[in-house]
Amino acid sequence: MLQVFTKSFSELTTNELYAVLQLRSEVFVVEQNCVYQDIDDKDQKALHVIGIKNNKIVGYTRIFKPGDYFEKASIGRVVVAKNEREFGYGHVIIKHSIKAIKTYFNETIIKISAQTYLKIFYESHEFQQVGEEYLEDGIPHIGMLKN
Repeated sequence: MLQVFTKSFSELTTNELYAVLQLRSEVFVVEQNCVYQDIDDKDQKALHVIGIKNNKIVGYTRIFKPGDYFEKASIGRVVVAKNEREFGYGHVIIKHSIKAIKTYFNETIIKISAQTYLKIFYESHEFQQVGEEYLEDGIPHIGMLKN
């Protein structure tokens, strides 16, 4: 069973921060073979939505209030460990992230920069594509908005 928590940067323990950065690197840098600067000085402004199973972080997003990343509230760094994807934890993490944006920021309009291959996944959470596809760190992305 996945337990989900939302924490500010200062509430993260050293071990949690390490596990989050390790998971992000494992998927975004190694698995997707993409060299990019993950540690971008934005984590300090974000709230961190963490999915834990058997005392291990297996899913994660970071959320931002309007103006801290995009003009609208936003969700980023959406990640689930490769060996845990079959359980639908991505859906659980996104639902918690949407709820956390409403709870912490009193916002319902959310903007994301989504990897294009995940368009249907995000559409299942009421996001709609806005604009044309673009490359971000060499990977096709699309802007998506949830009203």
